[in-house]
Amino acid sequence: MKLEYFIAKRLITSKDYKSSISAPIINIAIAAIAIGIIMMLVSVSTGIGLQQKIREKIAAFNGHIVISNFDSNQSEATLVPVSIRQSFYPTFKNVPEVEHIQAVAVKAAIIRTETAFEGIMFKGVGRDYDWKFIKEYLVQGRLPNCMGSLNQEVVVSSIIASRLKLKLGDSFHTYFMKPNGYSIRNLKIVGIFNSGFQEFDASYILGDIRHVQKLNKWNKDQVGAFEVFVNDFSAIEQIGEKVYEETSSVLDSKTIVEKYSYIFEWLKLFDINIIVIFVVMILVATINMVVALLVLILERTQMIGILKALGADNWSIRKIFLYNAFYLVARGLFWGNLIGIAILLFQYYFGIIKLNPENYYVNEAPVYFNLTYILVLNLMTVLVCFLVLLIPSYIITRISPVRAIRYD
Repeated sequence: MKLEYFIAKRLITSKDYKSSISAPIINIAIAAIAIGIIMMLVSVSTGIGLQQKIREKIAAFNGHIVISNFDSNQSEATLVPVSIRQSFYPTFKNVPEVEHIQAVAVKAAIIRTETAFEGIMFKGVGRDYDWKFIKEYLVQGRLPNCMGSLNQEVVVSSIIASRLKLKLGDSFHTYFMKPNGYSIRNLKIVGIFNSGFQEFDASYILGDIRHVQKLNKWNKDQVGAFEVFVNDFSAIEQIGEKVYEETSSVLDSKTIVEKYSYIFEWLKLFDINIIVIFVVMILVATINMVVALLVLILERTQMIGILKALGADNWSIRKIFLYNAFYLVARGLFWGNLIGIAILLFQYYFGIIKLNPENYYVNEAPVYFNLTYILVLNLMTVLVCFLVLLIPSYIITRISPVRAIRYD
């Protein structure tokens, strides 16, 4: 065992150490480290979790990239059809990052009941539609069957069902607007979903795409748009450019980052918030650790003088106190990680902290778990503390052995 580590260990385990004047300051420093790591874990986990959850919800209703005709239409409803006879459909072979592509069509309509009416967007989907995202948000019933013959089954959001006082199994009249009037379809609710994203929940119902094709008098090979899903959202801009290059000149493609730029700009603010919290917590923790180390050095001035008189060099003595300081940092990190991870697990499984979906697009604070970011936060905390603690430990080099031994 190295001498420096041996002496540091004896200092830590001694009874005098625990009952010394510096004990309250040391406890405060440990608490500061623990609170700092708790705040960093919670902020990073919930910040990244919220970003991912909102991205998933936007992708659930739009895909990651939308391919459609060039037109001046600013609404979500499809006016100009697109042929499914494209080189990229049903498999986008030229862009390997594309996981899935599906054809959809959207048409504006009005639902009318005996007591109320509501404007909605009917999203028609087909056999190739990936229901995994909507299935995650399904709270009642089942998904509509779009594989067999044309039927009246649809899924609606809990918001629309509540506003129109509809429940699972109910049928309702839907009025689809046409240039010379309207067409009526009698649709039946087989499922109710709640994504928590009110911008979509308040507008969309999902059913068979063949309804839209018949209403618009399209052919079976005509759809409204294509929704593309990619395997790496972090590279969405680069993949979006590749997709655009592979589509014909009469088609346009937009990523959801472009389409919903106002939401993604808002999400970027969470990165700034995380950085600010990280800087503040590290600053508070290191200041407390610096104070604690200075107090430890002052308390052991005589010991420093004796060690110097016996021939110990400055760096060896500094290492004794750095070992001591890192013991305190380790204790703070242990309790901080224990409490922080417990809080996150509690939120993950029980969803205690609720959020207003009108402001945050989710019903509860989402939690993102990743061992990598937990290790990175701990390593960065240790590294910053080490670099900062080198400064106060330099005081040891200025202590004279003669005066230190006589110090009282």
